[in-house]
Amino acid sequence: MNKDNYAVIMAGGIGSRFWPMSREEFPKQFLDILGTGKTLIQQTFHRLKKICPKENILVLTNIKYRDLCLEQLPELHIDNIICEPTMRNTAACIAYASFKIYDLNTKANIIVAPSDHLILQEENFLCLVNNCLEVVSKHDILLTLGITPSRPETGYGYIQYTSETLQTFDKIFKVKTFTEKPNQELAVNFLNSGDFLWNSGMFIWSVKSIILAFRKHLRDIYEIFEDGKNFFNTNQEKEFIDRVYPGCKNISIDYGIMEKSHNVYVVPSEFGWSDLGTWGALSNHIKLDENGNAIQGNNTVLYHSSDNIVKFPNDKLVVLYGLNGFIVVENEGELLICKRDDEQEIKNIVSQLKR
Repeated sequence: MNKDNYAVIMAGGIGSRFWPMSREEFPKQFLDILGTGKTLIQQTFHRLKKICPKENILVLTNIKYRDLCLEQLPELHIDNIICEPTMRNTAACIAYASFKIYDLNTKANIIVAPSDHLILQEENFLCLVNNCLEVVSKHDILLTLGITPSRPETGYGYIQYTSETLQTFDKIFKVKTFTEKPNQELAVNFLNSGDFLWNSGMFIWSVKSIILAFRKHLRDIYEIFEDGKNFFNTNQEKEFIDRVYPGCKNISIDYGIMEKSHNVYVVPSEFGWSDLGTWGALSNHIKLDENGNAIQGNNTVLYHSSDNIVKFPNDKLVVLYGLNGFIVVENEGELLICKRDDEQEIKNIVSQLKR
């Protein structure tokens, strides 16, 4: 195992599109969504532990999830759980982790991965990531993993790539554009074009390359952390971060770095990936009944109903009659009933409920 390989797990999100199962005080990365016996963050940690030493795995999370991380990842040293004092999107947290790693190892190669994604073909994933880490150790590039699309999905971002490849690597393509979640018509066009991939949100690069990218494209964030380079991995780190972190720009790594850089490449990939971002994505991994219903709950009975997603505690009797194409979920007294076609609105609804 290469001691220069590091992993950064992003675990600060609240998973609002998975409400009412995922809540701000206990978001989906800490849930066993599929009933496997491991939560999503536990699956992610154990997967990445096969790529780099566990002492080289950092978990980036919000301060309020620190205890959950310690409880669910007992193998991880407390110093490897990096807590943001406030949410500032992915650019700031990746910059924080990168400067911290650079202080430890200037030759580090890093994979950045969300904590709540599903990967079914683990061996394919591990082989691909190890190869990519080797590539970025020798080339100044920002590499991302794109998923070969199987349907016109409107819930994912897309990456368009060109025919230009990285030197002799015929499966590493230059990125042309990044596109946020498209409408149905655009998603169909993307699928038919053959040069678009789903954006997995996973990135691979050397620590030197990503810090150079921050210096070039997000100079204000770069300068904040550069000014604190003497504090990383010391007793003064927390005081420094608590003081400066709220001043970081609230911007994603996609907008701030990837869309602006000219050395961005993508690897078309297939390893049974899903971001499990919505109830609809979850239904793709649950056995369906003869009418296309995805059901979790031992006391749920459906009559003349089809294409529904239903999740209830086992101790509750639920009867649905004549319902088609709905999401029906209950958790701790909170009930969601929503058309499947409108599931992207759940995030907005949760925001309104908070207000």
